Amino acid sequence: MSNELIFLIQTGVGLAFTLVAFKMGKAWLFGYIAICIVLANIFVTKQITLFGIAATGGNVVYGAVFLSTDLLAEHYGKVEAKKAVFLGFSAALFYTVMSQLILLYEASNADWGAAAGMASIFTSAPSIIIASLVAYLLSQFHDIWAFEWIREKTEGRLLWLRNNGSTWISQVIDSVVFASLAFLVLPMIFGSENSLSLSAVAEIVISTYFLKVFVATIDTPFIYFSYHLRAAPSI
Repeated sequence: MSNELIFLIQTGVGLAFTLVAFKMGKAWLFGYIAICIVLANIFVTKQITLFGIAATGGNVVYGAVFLSTDLLAEHYGKVEAKKAVFLGFSAALFYTVMSQLILLYEASNADWGAAAGMASIFTSAPSIIIASLVAYLLSQFHDIWAFEWIREKTEGRLLWLRNNGSTWISQVIDSVVFASLAFLVLPMIFGSENSLSLSAVAEIVISTYFLKVFVATIDTPFIYFSYHLRAAPSI
């Protein structure tokens, strides 16, 4: 099975589960966002190739986070969406702290290789961790603001525009902020080996942005279908 087919299947599953969480209620959607953020931080450690460009395994579940916050903004308002962003940030921070602490334990002789596996997955440079958290907060808050701004300007019409427009712009912020901080700015501060050339960073921004926009475009029918899952005014 090709990476591209797996990517399409995983995208469909991730977005479908977003609607399942939405159908179960707001609290479930909050919990789903926390889970997706943690999974994105784990999956990002796997490097893959999609459509001929370099990518990471975290793109799909991170795309589900944007759909989740758009669902919250659409059906519950921007206040609830902002709560979800803080919850996601808290989950990412908790995951980061706990994953680093578990690495400090000395493995026993009975260890069957899990310690080495954890070390390869959980060991991250400070620049990657900080860049990820900063990019998440900035892009998510912009997504909520842009979603509401477009809704006001279109007087509640054109759901597809506020769903895609807010996410497309926010993903630019996410990709640029993360790559710039992780591979240019912060490595100079921490002396990290993650430092890359400006051209390499630009390539990462373009490739990751393409995939994020692709996922955001696919999620449009899902946000429309959400109105069939919950009683709400017509759009």
